[in-house]
Amino acid sequence: MSAPPAPGRLIVLSGPSGVGKGSVMTQVRQRDLPLWASVSCTTRAPRPGERDGEHYFFIDEADFLDRIRSGQMLEHAHFAGRRYGTPRDAVQAHLDAGETVLLEIELDGARQVKAAMPEAFMVFLAPPSRTELQRRLLGRGTETAEQIDARLRAAEVEMAAAEEFDVVIVNNDLTEATDQLVDLILGHGETQTP
Repeated sequence: MSAPPAPGRLIVLSGPSGVGKGSVMTQVRQRDLPLWASVSCTTRAPRPGERDGEHYFFIDEADFLDRIRSGQMLEHAHFAGRRYGTPRDAVQAHLDAGETVLLEIELDGARQVKAAMPEAFMVFLAPPSRTELQRRLLGRGTETAEQIDARLRAAEVEMAAAEEFDVVIVNNDLTEATDQLVDLILGHGETQTP
């Protein structure tokens, strides 16, 4: 009888809204990597091109709250009027199978994961500047000016939290940022404190 696999490695990717977390995750998914990229639940509507079960599980508020009450969420956050969260069982099953698991989540969620699983490796994706972050948010064309202002105010707080993370990657160039994250996933990157 063989021994069970060693537990997998949990990597958390976080950073302010609009920094490019979703774009980096899209590039990571396109590469043939030995990892499982977790799919979060959200109560927001899909953006153009997003598919249920691939980018997010799009669920309603009542379902989301039921999942929180029953302990099904590893982490959850209320951000810009919407809820986001990571299903606990799927993450744990992949870790137990010895797989590397990559979570893309907001700052509050990242802190919850670190508290629940201190061994998690924390990666902060930062914009090159506040001006560039604002340009990216405006370029989406998916939110009102009020929502963008709220995201920029939240980004100020989130940027100050970068020192809580094991590594900071500046997303000045999408491919370079993705390459840096892939190096960390494959264990080739150096652990650096911001």
